[in-house]
Amino acid sequence: MNLQPGSDNEPEVNLTPLIDVVFLLLIFFMVSTTFEHQSRIQIELPEATAEATRPDDKSLEIIIDAGGRYFIGEQQVVNTQLKTLKGAIIKALGERDEIPVIIRADAQTPHQAVITALDATSQLGLIHISLATSKVEDE
Repeated sequence: MNLQPGSDNEPEVNLTPLIDVVFLLLIFFMVSTTFEHQSRIQIELPEATAEATRPDDKSLEIIIDAGGRYFIGEQQVVNTQLKTLKGAIIKALGERDEIPVIIRADAQTPHQAVITALDATSQLGLIHISLATSKVEDE
């Protein structure tokens, strides 16, 4: 008669395959995700009836919000003076000199802010300048 208590061998769960599957799923979702370019600066573009054109990846974007503050890409320009704006544009241009410029001004932007941006780009010799608008909704 065997009176020894039975050994309590609990089954072990091997977590290695589970971790491998989770990592593979993580890599799959990271690779298959697409990212959309959206500006964090909230502006409401004026409306126009012309057809929209695609902005070039090599273009320089000058964004003017409703308060008249300037942004070159995502970076805010320190103040609204012409000299400061020109310095920020020169810094953003780097070695490029013939680059298209897109000015995205809020519909409520003071007119002087847009004129200052146009003046700064023309003084730097940039001649390919366009103003961004949103398409008018058909009623």
